[in-house]
Order: sequence, then structure tokens, then C-alpha cells
Amino acid sequence: MSTPAPETSEALQERLKATLWYQIGKLVDHESLELGVNATPQFIGALTEMVWTQLEMTARDLESFAHHANRSTITTDDVLLLARRNEGLESLLKEFVEERKEKAKAEKEEEEREDGKAAGRGRGRGRGRGKKT
Repeated sequence: MSTPAPETSEALQERLKATLWYQIGKLVDHESLELGVNATPQFIGALTEMVWTQLEMTARDLESFAHHANRSTITTDDVLLLARRNEGLESLLKEFVEERKEKAKAEKEEEEREDGKAAGRGRGRGRGRGKKT
């Protein structure tokens, strides 16, 4: 039995676009019901195309920032650089990044504390009585 051929770039792109269209359609339907208005399929299609184009431009910009910094991986610094012209978004992202850093630091400290406790068990009194020279 052979394995299925990997999707081509175009096929994958079409799947992603279809998923985006579906999710945008769900959001528009929800908001339409909330506001008591109707949204046509043409509106959903146009909105999907606009969002897709924005995503492509964002991806290109992020890749360019990483490439300019001689990296192959996009980092949070690249995302913050992209958001620099939108003060509200930039402040939200900075706050989010700081919270994540603090949480990661706290988790690392907790892990180190627990590793230290486990390593110290069963090793004597801890008075530093090693070999005398």
C-alpha cells in the first residue's frame, strides 16, 4: 500500500482559503443575527479575499524581518515590529509578551526549585565534608 502524495502548495492554499471562508462566514452569520442585518455570500467572499490578502502581506513582512535579521525563524520581535504603527495593537502585544515571559520565568523557577529539592534528598547533612588535600 502506498502513502498518499503530499498536498501541493496550491491545494494546501485552497484548503486554507476554504477554511478561512468557512470561519469568516460563521463570524458574519453570528454578527448578522446579533445586529439584525443580512450579509450576502458576495460580502462574505469579498471579506474573505480581503483578509487573505492581508494575511499574505503580513506573512511576507514577517519573513522579510526575520530574513533581514539573518534568521530563518519569525520571533515575537518581528511581530512587534510589524505592529509598531498600530499603537493599540502594539501595546496589547507587548503586554501579552511580557505576561508570557513572566509566566515562563515563574514556571522555570518552580521547576528548578523542585529539581533542587529532589537532588538534595538522601545526600547527607550537606556540610561540605569532601576530601581533604
